[in-house]
Parts: sequence; structure tokens; C-alpha cells
Amino acid sequence: MKDVLGYLLGFLGFVVGFPALMWWASERPFPWAPTPIVAIISAIIMIAGLALSIWAIVHMKKVGEGNPFDAYNHEVAPRTKHLMTDGPYRFSRNPMLLGIYIYDIGVILWLLSWWALFVFAVEVIFLTIQVRSEEKRLEADFGDQYRTYKQQVPRYFLK
Repeated sequence: MKDVLGYLLGFLGFVVGFPALMWWASERPFPWAPTPIVAIISAIIMIAGLALSIWAIVHMKKVGEGNPFDAYNHEVAPRTKHLMTDGPYRFSRNPMLLGIYIYDIGVILWLLSWWALFVFAVEVIFLTIQVRSEEKRLEADFGDQYRTYKQQVPRYFLK
């Protein structure tokens, strides 16, 4: 049951919640559609971001035997049993969040709003604080193995 709760909270928060907040902040009418070319580019970016996040979640479930959702040291779902260093985790220590950030960039492009960009910036700050908390837990759980991995792989996408 904890697995389902973690996935549901992640979906509601990141795929629905933050984009809805971006839309609300943008003051765009509902429904809102940009020009066709912007809509197509935005949709491609959003789909790519979701695909990366889903790949990371499936990989974590299969290989790590756990769930990613750990909210500020409060376990919402069972923690992974193995450190993820392959699959999408070869390129990013946080491919789920990277996918969500890519998805959000597609939402921002769709809305064409500085206010949506502001909401995104707040989200990135909020989640970076969360990631730093998770990194401390991962160091405690996996020790030198995680510290070595941390030196080799960027937090998001650039080292």
C-alpha cells in the first residue's frame, strides 16, 4: 500500500500539482492553447520529461526494490534496498526529478508566462532542499559507495 501512496503523491504533486499552480499563476484562461507549433514543441518536451521520470521509477522499482518518495526524512514508501548507479542513474543521480523539470519546462513553454517560470524556480529550490536531505540519507545508507557515485555522476545533468 505504501508503494501506491508514494506513486500517487508523486503523480498528484509533480505531474498535476505544480503544473496546475503554474497555470493558475500564469492567469491564462482554461483551457489555454498556444500557437500550434509551440503546442507541438511543448508536448514533445513534456512527453520526453515524463518518459525519463517513468523510466527512472520503473528502474528503481525493479533494481532498487523500492520507491523514490521520501519526503524530508519521512518515509512515505519503502526505501530502495540497492544504490541505483545504472540505467538512467548513469547520467543523473536524480533522473526522476530531471524528467519532471523537463516536463515543467514544456509546461512553461505551453503557458508562455513569466509567472509559470517563477513557480518553477520555487519548485526547483524546494526540491533541491529535499534532494540534499536525501543525499545525506544515501550517504548514511550506502557510505563510500554513494560518495564515489556522487563524485562521478551529476545531481541533475551537468557536472
